[in-house]
Amino acid sequence: MTNQPYQGPHDGQYDGQYDAYDPYGQQQAQAQQGWQGYDDPQAAQQYTQQWQGQTWETQVQAPASPAETAYLPQQGYEPYAAPLPAETPEPAAWTPPLAPEESGYGPATVGGNTRVTDAQRARAEGRSPIIEPGMQPAALTALLGLLLSGTAAVGTYALLVPLVVLQAVTAAGWFRLNGMWPARQGIALAFAGALTADVALLVADRAPSAILGTLGVWVLLALVLQLRSHADPDERMYGLMATVASAALAIVAAGYLAAEADAVTVGAAAVAVALLARALPLPTPASVIVALLAAAGAGIAVGGMTDVGAEGALLGAAAGACALIGHRVASYDYPSRFVHFTAGVALPLAAAAPAVYVLGWALG
Repeated sequence: MTNQPYQGPHDGQYDGQYDAYDPYGQQQAQAQQGWQGYDDPQAAQQYTQQWQGQTWETQVQAPASPAETAYLPQQGYEPYAAPLPAETPEPAAWTPPLAPEESGYGPATVGGNTRVTDAQRARAEGRSPIIEPGMQPAALTALLGLLLSGTAAVGTYALLVPLVVLQAVTAAGWFRLNGMWPARQGIALAFAGALTADVALLVADRAPSAILGTLGVWVLLALVLQLRSHADPDERMYGLMATVASAALAIVAAGYLAAEADAVTVGAAAVAVALLARALPLPTPASVIVALLAAAGAGIAVGGMTDVGAEGALLGAAAGACALIGHRVASYDYPSRFVHFTAGVALPLAAAAPAVYVLGWALG
């Protein structure tokens, strides 16, 4: 930039004449001059050196006073940062092919894989996938069994109270054991069938035909309800089987109401003792033998207090064996704690009900 005055087309002399204002003509002339400057480097340099005017860089500005900037907020900007290139992911480690029964869960490992169920990991490690309910559910089973035994000696209506509790826990525990939760409709249907069987027994003077009639009606009702379902065929079949089994177990538990009072007293006490013995920290074969012997001993002891007598040993052993089957079912395939405190408590007593009724009638 220079301080030389602008040399226009008239060499700085004004002759008093001017042309009319023609913005289009001036723009065209400036454009031609700009293109000529670009074509000739020396001309462009000369044009640039002779141009003079005020710019943002050359204009002198007076500094602002402190009063003018006292309340101005700080203004700043962040420098532009170019985006970093995306990191290339590391190649995943090779995973061995899955076994057919483990498809969709991932490989079973000793260290633990969250996608592998506990039962699958136990099988892969050569361990049993069975977890028994333990002492606390066994204690609840013993308590409920003693309540059934004691109230049976009092009277029929007293027996209804622990029996209804047993039937409700049986219905809920079976659905949870099968992995169907929440299943309010199925649980309500099974429990309603159990209550219907209880009422039918009271009306029919404890005739066993009331249990069979109720069971047949509820199987048909469950079938009709499942046929009206909009679920997949496989899900409907699975729900039908679970509903029928739950209703059957809850209704069969009403056998305590149909059996002889002395047989209920002996059989329920034998189940209570058998489950406590089964929960002892012993090897499984020894624990089963001890539980059966304890059930037979309880049958003899309680049978001596009733008219059953020494034959209570057979009744106690049979009830104890059925209770151990129910206990085993409630331990299947790594059940949850909720299963242990529902199915683990109720299934031993519900499974023993048919034996108590049949042997009580045969020995009576």
